[in-house]
Order: sequence, then structure tokens, then C-alpha cells
Amino acid sequence: MSLLAEYRRLEEQIAEQRSKLDELRSDPRLDNEMEFEGKLRELLDQHGKGLADVADLLDPKLSRVQGRQVAVPAKRTRQARMVKVYRNPLTGEIVESKGQEQSASGCLEGSVWP
Repeated sequence: MSLLAEYRRLEEQIAEQRSKLDELRSDPRLDNEMEFEGKLRELLDQHGKGLADVADLLDPKLSRVQGRQVAVPAKRTRQARMVKVYRNPLTGEIVESKGQEQSASGCLEGSVWP
């Protein structure tokens, strides 16, 4: 990409960002949120608390690890493996297995499996 084309592309992006910023500045919800944040910080300062204390109060599942807050993941359960049935066509021996258990299938024990 030429330097001039990159310059023009960046100018367009800046113009887009400025228009979004102007939209946010004129939004009354932003004023409400900024006012709320200011009042909240004043209240926290009055009581000697911080944002981390509020987060702990609202969501006790967050645990502190080395000064950081990390969400504790929920324990996930894995789906049980399906039982596979193997039949030796020569001897008629049947082995049920949930995985690659060669010892159960007799491959390592010297039985005759094709």
C-alpha cells in the first residue's frame, strides 16, 4: 500500500471516530452515567472502599489471585465415552472397551486377533 493511500485511509478512520465521539457527547445517557460514576466514587471515598470491594460484594464468585480478580470457571463435565464392542472373528471372543485399551483386547497378551 502506498504511503498516500494509507494516509487517506487513516484520515477517514479519524473522521469516523470523531463523528462517533460527537454522537456520544450529545447522548444524555452518557451524562447520566458520568454523573453516577462521580457520585459513586465520592461515596466510596467517604467510606474508604474501592471498586474492587464493590465488585466482591456484588459478585462473590470472583476470587483474588495475586492481587488480580479472576472469574472461577464452572466445572464442566465431559460426555462419557461410548462402549465399543469388538469381536474376534476367529475365536468369537468379545471385548467391550471405551478406548484404545490394547491390553483388554488381547493384542499384547498374544491372543489371535486379525
